[in-house]
Parts: sequence; structure tokens; C-alpha cells
Amino acid sequence: QLQLVESGGGLVQPGGSLRLSCAASGVTLDYYIIAWFRQAPGKEREGVASLSNTDEYYTDSMRGRFTISGDKAKNTVYLQMNDLKPEDTAVYYCATDINGSAWPPFLDPTDYGSWGQGTQVTVSS
Repeated sequence: QLQLVESGGGLVQPGGSLRLSCAASGVTLDYYIIAWFRQAPGKEREGVASLSNTDEYYTDSMRGRFTISGDKAKNTVYLQMNDLKPEDTAVYYCATDINGSAWPPFLDPTDYGSWGQGTQVTVSS
């Protein structure tokens, strides 16, 4: 059974950094597109970054501050977040495109059917 488990969220001051992890079981992430999304209170879920075998994609506001990467041996994908801002406060989710529905930049949440439970990131002084 496919399971995605996010971790690494927490409270951080503006300008700080966090690294989120998404550990997978029941699926080999290397075979599929995997992406990070986030949802702030009262807002729609939005794409953050995605990772394929050959490319990385980022939403413009995160490019240069966030980095997505994968560890095949651990079947885990990471999101390194630097220079965090209060507007980055949200629940962060990872998702994988098991059905192959997504198209580049693979950042449309409606293309993803397999989600983790999310991890809260709060950026505040």
C-alpha cells in the first residue's frame, strides 16, 4: 500500500531554513513524478516544486530559495527551504503522480492522487 509521510516542519523565524522530508513506502519514487505543494489557511493548494528523473521545476516565488532533491536509497524526497518568509507559512504536502496524469511543470495539484498527511511550517518572529 502506497504511503507518503512528511516530516521536518516546525516554527522558524523569518530568514531561517527548514528541510522537509517525504518518505515513501509501497512505491518507488524514482519511477514517478513527485512534488511538494502547500496550503495556507483560506487559500487553495499551490505547487511548490516537482522532481522528475531529469528535471526540477519550481513555482516562481520559490525558485532560488527552495530546492527539491531525492535520495533513491532512502526512497525519500526532500525540500530544502531557505530564507523563509511569513508568507511561506502553510501545511506542506508531498504527492506522487502514480497515474501519469501530470504534465510539466508538474505543479497542478489536481493531477495528483496520492498524498501525504502534511507537515505544518510556520514562519514567525
